[in-house]
Amino acid sequence: MALTKPRETSPPSTVVARWQRGFAIRLFMTDLLAVVVAVFGSQVLRFGTRVVELDIPRTKAVEFEITYTALSVVVIVAWMLALEFFATRDHKVIGSGSVEYRRIADATLRVFGLFAIVAFLTQSLVGRGYLLIALPAGLVLLLVSRWAWRQWLNGKRAEGEYLYRALLMGDRMKSQHVAQQIKRDGASGIHIVGAITEHGTTSQDLSPGIPVVAGYADALDAIDRAGVDTVILTGADTIEPRDMRQLGWDLESRSMSLIVAPALTDVAGPRIHARPVAGLPLIHVEYPAFEGRKQVSKRIFDIFGSLALIALSSPIMVAVAIVVKLSSPGPVFYSQERIGLGGVPFPMLKFRSMVHGADDQLKSLLDEQGTSDRPLFKINNDPRITPVGRFIRRYSLDELPQFFNVLRGDMSLVGPRPQREAEVALYDPSAHRRLMMKPGISGLWQVSGRSSLEWDDAIRLDLYYVENWSTVGDIVILWRTIRAVVAPGTGAH
Repeated sequence: MALTKPRETSPPSTVVARWQRGFAIRLFMTDLLAVVVAVFGSQVLRFGTRVVELDIPRTKAVEFEITYTALSVVVIVAWMLALEFFATRDHKVIGSGSVEYRRIADATLRVFGLFAIVAFLTQSLVGRGYLLIALPAGLVLLLVSRWAWRQWLNGKRAEGEYLYRALLMGDRMKSQHVAQQIKRDGASGIHIVGAITEHGTTSQDLSPGIPVVAGYADALDAIDRAGVDTVILTGADTIEPRDMRQLGWDLESRSMSLIVAPALTDVAGPRIHARPVAGLPLIHVEYPAFEGRKQVSKRIFDIFGSLALIALSSPIMVAVAIVVKLSSPGPVFYSQERIGLGGVPFPMLKFRSMVHGADDQLKSLLDEQGTSDRPLFKINNDPRITPVGRFIRRYSLDELPQFFNVLRGDMSLVGPRPQREAEVALYDPSAHRRLMMKPGISGLWQVSGRSSLEWDDAIRLDLYYVENWSTVGDIVILWRTIRAVVAPGTGAH
C-alpha cells in the first residue's frame, strides 16, 4: 500500500498551525462572550441598570470611587488572563479528556479567590449576590461552550479535517499496541498514515489500514514523503539515544511534532509526572489512591448528588412503581445480591423489569446461548423481560431506586458496575481491581456503548476508571449518562 500526501499544498506543519490558531480564536471569542454574559448579567440581576458604587472604606491615603461596571470590566480582564495563563486553549488538551475542563475550573476558582482576598484586605464590601451569580454562571457557560466546540471539532475530524497526520516509529509490537489504543479513541484527532519499523518490511502492514513505509535507516526520507506533521516514537531497543536525539533535531528543523509513547496502558495524565534527572526525562507514575481526602470528597459528592436526584426523580419513581405493579404479577421492587467494594456483597435495588422468578431461568438461558463461561451475564432478546420492563430498561428507569443504595453507602453515583457473585468468580486477576472502588449506578463503559460492549472492552474501561478516577471525570460521566438515557440508541437493553 502506497502512502499519499495530503491534498493541501502548504507544508503539513503550516496546515496544522493554521487550524490550531483558528480554533483557538473561536474558543477565545466564545470564552469572552461567556464571561461577559456571566459578569454583566450578574450585575444587572443584582443591581439593575443603575450605577452603583463599590463600598470601599475611605481614608486619607485611599480616596477613590469605583463603580460595579468598572469592577466588572476588571473581573472580565482578569478572568480572560487566567484562562490564558492556565493554557485552557492549548492544542494539547482541547478535544478530548478532562484536562481542558479542569483547567477552566482552576482558572475560574483562582480568579474569584484572588478577588475575595483583595476585597478582604481592602475591607471592600462586594455584593455577595453579584459574585455568587457570576462565578457559577460563568463556569457553566464556559464548560458548556467548550463542550459544544468539542462536539463540533469531533464532527470535523470524522469528516477528515482538523487532524494530525502521524507516523509511528518503533518496534512492530509496540507500534501495533499504540495504533490500537489510538484507534479506540475516536476523539484523539490523530490519523496514523503509516509506520516505520526496524527492518521496514513493507510487504506486511502494521495493522489493517496502516502500511509499513520504511526501516529506521530511511526514516527521514519516509517522513518527508508521507507529508505528516507528527512522529510518534513507540519504543525501540535498537535505536541509540544519540540517534533519537538527532531525530528530534531533524524534526524540529521541519517544524514537526515529536510524541513519545511510553509503554503504559490506560494511565491518565494526573498520575504521570515528568521528572528530569541528569538530562533524562524520567516519568514518575503515581499509584491510584482511594483514601483520605479523595475518599471523603467522593462520599460527599455521592450524598448530596443522590439526595438531589431522589428529590428530582421521586415523581417518576412513583409513576414507574404504579405501572410496574399494574402491568404484571409480582413485587414492584427487585433486590439482587451484588458484589461491592472489596468483594463484600450487598442488596442492589431496582424496579422489577422481568417476570417474577426470572433468576431461576438465567442459567438455562446462558447455557442455551453458550455464554455461561463469560463474566458479563446478558441474554440477547431476553424472553424474561416484560413489555413495561423493556421500556423502563431502555431509559434506565429501572435503576432509579439505586439512588438509595448510594445514599446508604453501598454504591457510588459513578463507578464500575456491580456484578453477581457467579460473574465475579470468573474474573481474571486484573479484573479484580474493579473491586477496589465502590460500584456505581453509571460508569465509563455504560456511557461508551452500554449493553453492546463485549466483556474485554467493558473491563478495559472499568479498569481505566479505577486507575484514573477524579471528581471532574465523574461529572463528565454523569453528563454523558444523561445524554445516553435521553437518547439511548441501539445499545440500551
